[in-house]
Amino acid sequence: MVKNNKITPKSIFTGAILRVILVSFLFMVLVPLLWTIMQSFKTSQEFFADPWALPGALNMKNYISAWNKANMSGYFFNSVYVTLASTVFLMLFSVPCSYCLARFKFFGGELIMLAMTLGLFIQPTYILVPLFLLVAKLNLLNNLTALSLIYAIIQLPFSIFILTGFIKGVSREYEEAAEIDGCTRLQTIRHVVLPMIKPGVLTVLIFNFMGFWNEYAMAFTLLTMDEKKTLPVGLQNLMEVQRFSTDWGALFAGMVIVIIPTVIVYAFLNKKLTEAVNVGGLKG
Repeated sequence: MVKNNKITPKSIFTGAILRVILVSFLFMVLVPLLWTIMQSFKTSQEFFADPWALPGALNMKNYISAWNKANMSGYFFNSVYVTLASTVFLMLFSVPCSYCLARFKFFGGELIMLAMTLGLFIQPTYILVPLFLLVAKLNLLNNLTALSLIYAIIQLPFSIFILTGFIKGVSREYEEAAEIDGCTRLQTIRHVVLPMIKPGVLTVLIFNFMGFWNEYAMAFTLLTMDEKKTLPVGLQNLMEVQRFSTDWGALFAGMVIVIIPTVIVYAFLNKKLTEAVNVGGLKG
């Protein structure tokens, strides 16, 4: 059966409206980003002379100042550690839990899945005060590993919700064949299930990476020592320092340093993320 793709005035009008909306949204996103990058290369004199003018030269001193003088290097490596550790913890917890909920029938399984679904609607800021009191009582303030573990636990509902749907879409016959070949349950998950739910795993990894990297409220509350702070919290310190020294170029350079990793990750994995979302939509 051949579909009728006839162009009508209504379809032309609808397409034009959609393009205007998309171009407007692109403009709203790109202009502030490009403006911030442009300011990061300016001296303070150039910034005050004309904030919209192009910089006279690519002045890397702002990045050097932000990296060294404002301790952005220390904040950067703290963020790298927290993000990677949180991601590892999350995958270690979410994959086995998702597999159990998707494959086994046991008492309370549906209740656990319901609790995980409800957990999607609980914002971390709602539990910030009791969490701070608990972490302080356990003497785990300023502990990057403890913060990583908290991040992973908070994102478990979202990750389990995504991965469970993908695992249910994998035929049990593949697992049965692996068991006949002598694979243990863990080997089956690692060598059979995980490769087949790769789109779901990528979705979980990318969304959580960006969330871990940019998280501010919890890191600000649980990390009180300057040398333990992550980039979003450190950027706040940089704003305080540069506000009094009027070194706006270094401030914008610090903002760019925070943005760069997420832009790089998204640029490299954008295609795979789109494929993963499409596959998830088809499975749903």
